[in-house]
Amino acid sequence: MSGEPAETQSRHTGTAGAISDRAEKESRPNPIDVHVGSRIRLRRTLMGMSQERLGEALGLTFQQVQKYERGVNRVGASRLYDLSRVLDVPISFFYDDMPESVGGPRAAGRGPVGFGDAQDAFGDDTLNRRETLELVRAYYRITDAGVRKRVFDLIKSLVADPGQ
Repeated sequence: MSGEPAETQSRHTGTAGAISDRAEKESRPNPIDVHVGSRIRLRRTLMGMSQERLGEALGLTFQQVQKYERGVNRVGASRLYDLSRVLDVPISFFYDDMPESVGGPRAAGRGPVGFGDAQDAFGDDTLNRRETLELVRAYYRITDAGVRKRVFDLIKSLVADPGQ
């Protein structure tokens, strides 16, 4: 390469750099996969379900569940469907609260979607607080659907804006 013109040398270096950049990007989990994985972990935790139990329900090992939750393994469409069924959430749940930097709704120029946008006023750690987890777990332990609905309505009425 030393006998080649500088222009040719920089082209070789540029190509090698591009290949190196591509290999580095391929070795890191995609930010969207990481977000979907964190939503899987969040919902599983809110339900008080272990990785082993979720894995059993899906026909996976807990290690595979771990890889999904960390975003190392991508979640295919059929697996996402199974997860939504087992975790009792709509598929859109896994994409709610996606940061704009990752490709959330506003980053793509679209308006708000999903129920996560209504919670923008909360800090990012609200759903990971022990108090939140305990409250949600207690709520889901209410076996009577009518009572659970009344508790839900009560909580909403306590925080509702009087102008609504």
